[in-house]
Amino acid sequence: MSAERVPSSAVLGGAARSSAEPTTAVRAAHAIVHDADRPGGPGFVLVRDATVLVRGEHVAAVASGVAGAELAAGADEVIDLGESLLMPGLIDLEGLVDIDHLLLDSWWSPEHEARLEWSAAYAEAPREVLSPADRSLLRRYGLVQLILHGITTAMPISTEIHGAWAETHDDLLDTARTASALGLRTFLGPSYRSGVHVTHPDGSAGIRWDEARGAAAFADAVRFLDTVDELRDPLVTGVFVPCRIETVSDALLAETGRIAAERGVLVRAHATQGLDSEIGVLARERGTTPLDLLDASGLLNERLILAHGVYLDVHPDVHGEDRGDLARLAAAGVSIAHCPLTNARYAFWLEQLSQYLDAGVNVGLGTDSFPPDLVRAIDTGVQLAKAQYDDLGRGMLAEYVEAATLGGSRALHRPDLGRIAPGAAADLVAFALDDVRMGAVDDPIRTLVLAGTGRDATFSMVAGRVVMRGGQIPGVDLAELRREGQRVFELLRAAYPERDALAGAAGSSEAELFPPVFPLG
Repeated sequence: MSAERVPSSAVLGGAARSSAEPTTAVRAAHAIVHDADRPGGPGFVLVRDATVLVRGEHVAAVASGVAGAELAAGADEVIDLGESLLMPGLIDLEGLVDIDHLLLDSWWSPEHEARLEWSAAYAEAPREVLSPADRSLLRRYGLVQLILHGITTAMPISTEIHGAWAETHDDLLDTARTASALGLRTFLGPSYRSGVHVTHPDGSAGIRWDEARGAAAFADAVRFLDTVDELRDPLVTGVFVPCRIETVSDALLAETGRIAAERGVLVRAHATQGLDSEIGVLARERGTTPLDLLDASGLLNERLILAHGVYLDVHPDVHGEDRGDLARLAAAGVSIAHCPLTNARYAFWLEQLSQYLDAGVNVGLGTDSFPPDLVRAIDTGVQLAKAQYDDLGRGMLAEYVEAATLGGSRALHRPDLGRIAPGAAADLVAFALDDVRMGAVDDPIRTLVLAGTGRDATFSMVAGRVVMRGGQIPGVDLAELRREGQRVFELLRAAYPERDALAGAAGSSEAELFPPVFPLG
């Protein structure tokens, strides 16, 4: 790839760039870039001794070798990342901003897991576990973690278990302001639901409905869309993010579909992620299936991002054969937010990524657990796919890398994201490969995934702004954030016993709910 093939000046979106815009040359030993002229069709190529020229908020040119050095010589600033892999910024469609999800709930038997839900009694008068200030700190903690792990675009998610019901307009406005100040690109909306999963004293599960709370939460979600329009912040996009669909009433889902269509809003819906808790509940109580419910609500279309998308007809725990679900999703243009690391940790895995892609379903990736590490997620997905197929030639690494970048950009309807190419948004991330523990470098992406993690991210840029450099985020005291994060975690952990429906007469304790791996000596 040469500078001549990708000119350093171009017209973007019909408007010529100003020559006064500053230029930055980002150099790295290796880069994964998008080549529109690649033999066999557009896609990623590996460039050695790469230079990416950024002008303003966009990539202006990509070159290597001598041509790259010439690009750098004319830049206002040169950032030399040395023995690093420069990639398109990673896109997280399920970017967790929690601190306790998975840490406290991924290693229990079902009867113990039920104790971590709200009790039916608690659902009558739930409370906010955290103060507004601590909720804000928790969100900041999560957003910083996303950046530290190489994510440049996120659609955040957080649990509602610690709130009085669901997220509020003001919660998400604070998230938007914090993320934008940090430099993270976000797609945001407050969660909403009409009911909540509860555990009864006898251990049985159910849903406690509160239509009034649901309507108020949805009104907040609609108001947030208006607020985002008023913000006019290019880093913030408003979306609808209903909670698990079995906890959202038919009427509220239909209203979501109606307004999303009117305003062209993306919707991320959690569906096909639970067997009895979702599919069984919908069949027994509403006489429908997840896909039929989404379709009837006007949501089964190209604006839908289906979180997880695991329990379709091809899954062995459903029918174990293709009865048309994948073709239905592909025809509707639905995208999947696949979370391989979370799937493995909670033992509900996709069947299988290649099968979805072969059917024409777009797949992006999400973390949905702590740490928000898409490198580990990619590695887990690849290894699981090999085991599922019993074939080392399946579960191709390229599929997962493309899902974390190009798949996410398609899901978000943002073709300027997820690629390094002239005219694309200058959203970049670099992973250091110079640590001896990384081992020998042959193919840099294979080395990163086999031997590294998201923690090897040392540099990121969003819309031409340096967001992280040398593993540090400007204006963020990581040591203080860690201390404060631990304090907030202790508050969240201490609140679980009061919600425990199965506690004895004396109640439960944290030690009972969360014993150590080995007994204390």
